[in-house]
Amino acid sequence: MTVVSKSIDIKTPVDNVFTYFARPEHVSDQIKNDVVGMTVVPMDIKEGMGVGTTFRIIGDFSGKRLEWDCETTEFIKNEKITAKQFKGPFKRWQITNEFKSLGDNLTRVTMTVDYEMPFGPLGLILDKAKFAKSAEKGMETALYNVRGLLEGNGSIPVYITLDAYKKLLAEKKKMNDVPVSTVLTAILEKYNEIQATQN
Repeated sequence: MTVVSKSIDIKTPVDNVFTYFARPEHVSDQIKNDVVGMTVVPMDIKEGMGVGTTFRIIGDFSGKRLEWDCETTEFIKNEKITAKQFKGPFKRWQITNEFKSLGDNLTRVTMTVDYEMPFGPLGLILDKAKFAKSAEKGMETALYNVRGLLEGNGSIPVYITLDAYKKLLAEKKKMNDVPVSTVLTAILEKYNEIQATQN
């Protein structure tokens, strides 16, 4: 069993940070580097993305592709979100995001992944050789990227209607499951093109 944990302080209220993390695909969109890539596909969304919400994770770890299905098992507003694998290759996989308000405009986020690799003894070798390091690097990258987004000068689409979100996911699927931010950028570019031709 391996536990990887990373924390970061974000200069924004805990409610904003929690709302962003409540959509697992938001965070997975930020786990992109030369070693790790992740996509999260919502399957069954419960009210507020709470307990019982299910989603599929598609991960690419140093060229090794893994897919697993998870369920949100804990959802305490502005404090904690936990999801566990219920179907997939890992013997055990659980992610916990914990949120602690450090003031009106400062939040500490701790992301912890607790897992046991598949593949028996080979899994232990893979884990020690590559997986744990790439998971740690991916988590760190995601947290830095999320901090940049939430502390940035622009705004991000945290609050979105279910109908609009479904349309966004349909476009994401048409674009080969690129990150949500890429889909939104493409939509805005198309909108700007249409506006330019109308003026």
